[in-house]
Amino acid sequence: MKADHRLPRIGDAPLFRRLLIAGVLLMALVLVVLPLGVIFAQAFAQGLPYFAATIGQADTLHAIFLTVVTALIAVPINTAFGIAAAWAVTKFDFPGRRALIVLIEIPFSISPIVAGIAYLFVYGLQGLFGDVLMDANVKILFALPGIVLASMFVTAPFVARELIPLMQAQGRDLEEAATSLGAGGLRTFLRVTLPNIRWALLYGVVLCNARVMGEFGAVSVVSGNIRGQTNTLPLHIELLYHDYNTVGAFAAASILTVLALVTLVIKVFLEARGAGRRTRPQAAATQGGTA
Repeated sequence: MKADHRLPRIGDAPLFRRLLIAGVLLMALVLVVLPLGVIFAQAFAQGLPYFAATIGQADTLHAIFLTVVTALIAVPINTAFGIAAAWAVTKFDFPGRRALIVLIEIPFSISPIVAGIAYLFVYGLQGLFGDVLMDANVKILFALPGIVLASMFVTAPFVARELIPLMQAQGRDLEEAATSLGAGGLRTFLRVTLPNIRWALLYGVVLCNARVMGEFGAVSVVSGNIRGQTNTLPLHIELLYHDYNTVGAFAAASILTVLALVTLVIKVFLEARGAGRRTRPQAAATQGGTA
């Protein structure tokens, strides 16, 4: 019988494992669990009736309404953009393809505040199109269009970023086969491509929607932060806090927290069905096995 000369693996020591797990749990408790607990504790500090009355205030309801409207406009447009971008990048070869991928990723590397200021210099009264918009009596900034544009900029890569790696791993064979059999572009997408990317698509849409509803930086610049008019829910939370209405601020914040928790549950559900990062190595392995 041969002696086992294998070297011990990192983390084999029970003490090391316990210390590592304890450290991670402690950091998670301090950085995540306690702040979330404080949000809900403060939100209901004066009871459920006060919480309901705070949420039912006109300004808060308008902030919720504006946030939902922004998401209903921005998310479908960014979804269509993400699908088109992923299709173009993965199904066609053309000059500048890599540059297009980099362009899609730009919003991830630019501060939302910088993006908001850039919109000021483009659509503001002193901006590039300021005179033209004023003559046409079109208001972009400090109104819903500016909020939607800023939210779209920040969340533009979410859907495309989920679809591109998956569609690259899947290759073009199925689409080319469908085209050779006479299927048009739309039919090929609906009958061939969409069933293979549906979970990753939903995954990107969920993340995009959560970011739109929680966006603060870019929207705070382009909205003007006008109470009861251009305040989305994150901006309204800041105003309530500055008004020393702590309970009201935490009550409004609890709505965004619940949204985040629901998003997390949906995210885990979609990952279990092949969305997100789990799909990429699996799809790559499948592609390699069938090559």
